[in-house]
Amino acid sequence: MPSICLNFSGEKSGTMIRLNDILEEVRTYNADIDCELLEKAYVFSAKVHKGEENLAGEPYLNHPLEVGYLLARLKMDVETVVTGLVHDTLEENLTDRQTLKSLFGDVVAELVDGVTQIGRMSFRNVAERQAENFRKMLLATARDIRVVIVKLADRLDNMRLLPRQPEAVRRQVAQETFDIYAPLANRLGISWIKCDLEDYSFRFLMPEVYYELASRVAKKKRERDEYIDEAKRKIEQKLAEHGLVGKVTGRAKHLYSIYLKMERQGIDFDQVYDLAAFRIIVRELSECYAVLGIIHSTWKPIPGRFKDYIAMPKANMYQSLHTTVIGPYGERMEVQIRTEQMHRVAEEGIAAHWMYKEGRVAASAAAGESGQLAWLRKLLEWQQELTDSREFMRSVKFDLLSDSVFVFTPTGEVKELPKGSTPIDFAYSVHSQLGDHCTGAKVDGRLVPLRTELVNGNIVEIVSSTNQKPSKDWLNFAKTTKARNKIRQWIKTEERGKSIEIGKELLEKELRRHGMALKKTLMGEPFQKAIHELGFKGEEDVLAALGYGKVTLGQIVSRVLPEEERAEAAPSLPPTGIAKPRPTPSSSAIRIHGLDNVLFRFAKCCNPLPGDSAIGFITRGRGITVHTADCPHIAEEDPERCVEVTWDQKENANRSVKIRVLCHDRKGVLAAITGAITDSEANIVSATITSRNGDQGINLFEIEVNDLNHLNKVFNALMRVKDVYKVERVRS
Repeated sequence: MPSICLNFSGEKSGTMIRLNDILEEVRTYNADIDCELLEKAYVFSAKVHKGEENLAGEPYLNHPLEVGYLLARLKMDVETVVTGLVHDTLEENLTDRQTLKSLFGDVVAELVDGVTQIGRMSFRNVAERQAENFRKMLLATARDIRVVIVKLADRLDNMRLLPRQPEAVRRQVAQETFDIYAPLANRLGISWIKCDLEDYSFRFLMPEVYYELASRVAKKKRERDEYIDEAKRKIEQKLAEHGLVGKVTGRAKHLYSIYLKMERQGIDFDQVYDLAAFRIIVRELSECYAVLGIIHSTWKPIPGRFKDYIAMPKANMYQSLHTTVIGPYGERMEVQIRTEQMHRVAEEGIAAHWMYKEGRVAASAAAGESGQLAWLRKLLEWQQELTDSREFMRSVKFDLLSDSVFVFTPTGEVKELPKGSTPIDFAYSVHSQLGDHCTGAKVDGRLVPLRTELVNGNIVEIVSSTNQKPSKDWLNFAKTTKARNKIRQWIKTEERGKSIEIGKELLEKELRRHGMALKKTLMGEPFQKAIHELGFKGEEDVLAALGYGKVTLGQIVSRVLPEEERAEAAPSLPPTGIAKPRPTPSSSAIRIHGLDNVLFRFAKCCNPLPGDSAIGFITRGRGITVHTADCPHIAEEDPERCVEVTWDQKENANRSVKIRVLCHDRKGVLAAITGAITDSEANIVSATITSRNGDQGINLFEIEVNDLNHLNKVFNALMRVKDVYKVERVRS
């Protein structure tokens, strides 16, 4: 029966994977293959999935076969390939762990259980689901890295059936794939899976942009292929002239990388010249640098575009020389140069470091301890320390799933930091006390602001003073989890002391109104009982919470007053538990969890809309300020003062939001843009129209919409306007 299969390059073929395909693939790297175990797994999977179909109407068995084949292409051990064939039998309750153990052994049963545990998750909101899903995957990874490799193969094959899902499901799965699975594949060094997952996510998150770009790339396919063939022949000729042998390949860049380039440089597709990249694979390390010299002597290199990942490998152990030159016909040409072993690591990542002996598998010491899994130890530490889901995901995305920069101490020691790090991050990476007492920094011999972003090769020297203390302002530019945690710990200690004093002062004044003394009240039985009723551990916790604004005076005083005075002092509670804002023309109700009788307002920095994932921040004396969950300002605040908020969709009122529309500056395009907005039943409050570079229009609109779905409707309408190539929401 026909099926769609993803091959190793991420292309689709029309041939269904069969057991023999998997056996043949495994034999290419493991001559002592246990065919019986794989055949048994195939028969078992076929039996339990008999009669089942996937969303495309294909036999469900296609999916485990595809996953098994992907794992074989990654050269995984037999137990892992077997796991791919039976990976979803526990999740769908088609068998039990004991049966798997008796049929396939302890290893397979453990791996299948690990994959299943990742899938069995349910959460209250998107942020929590995403963070806890990653935590679960992390713990499974610590137990056995193969669990995550199976999960990546499973997700890659599942993405091909995503068009059959409802739109809400498509966007949710695509966002999770983009935020977690693609970066994780990159961190594990499996570049082709990372690229495929990014392209799939791109397709479902921004379908209009994706298909427009795909169409424009397809139109240039013939001339691009001709260019690749000519450049390959030229490179091979030059290598031969110098007595070098190398495998030269050329490929088109994947769509998401082209889109990223357009975004970063603010250019249109027609201005992207390096749509093709070339790879030269040689035998020896010394030949890499010899080939680099040949390329640079043949074509003029572009300054600043050379990167030596051989001398300084990436965190995922990727090694290669990267350079960009002005190639044939004056077009930019990206070239990567590496050895065969480097290429294997680049394609297979951590899977390239597995050793196969007597049917058992183990990670090589060099990969597992010194490089590939060092980041895993960091994750394990952080997931225990960071209880806030948003902060945990921020730390994961920045510290572990972003690119690195390599900088030097004054003594020549190399420090690897996430891209975007500042001198503050560098100081804390050297020592916590150096970070706490940092007063300034010298980069390459000159004083720079502490918010300066570090780049590869910087020599960084920290200036310190014992009188210096961490500042809350540092959170605006400190990036690494270690730095932010240390700064927060200091601030929390300082602010807790202040909050306790504020809480004491407020309580003392209120008790005085009722003729009561603070000291006697704190020692009394009613107050001790109130501590437990309010969910706190001790006296200082209650006072700090009062100073923070987490509890009200009424909640405390009503519990410690004499019985006859309590009714008079008790706080009035709204019957629905919904906190109503001060009357304004454009307010929407929000249900506040865990708090009663509080005021709230919307943050102007991110201007949340009904439907946005939102978070509340408790301010002193001003109630709760509501931000979007991804607002950078809320990420800088104390997690203990954040509360969960959800929208009450029963109330429907317009809220204003700013959007930016980028287009080609053509006659009539502005009229088409404003028409699309009004046709989507959105009101235009204000508009600012500017032109850049003569042919680019930048249009800033403030519009009124009902909720996030209404805004998405406006976005879709705008992306259908000819000459519009980007629409984005603007946050202050």
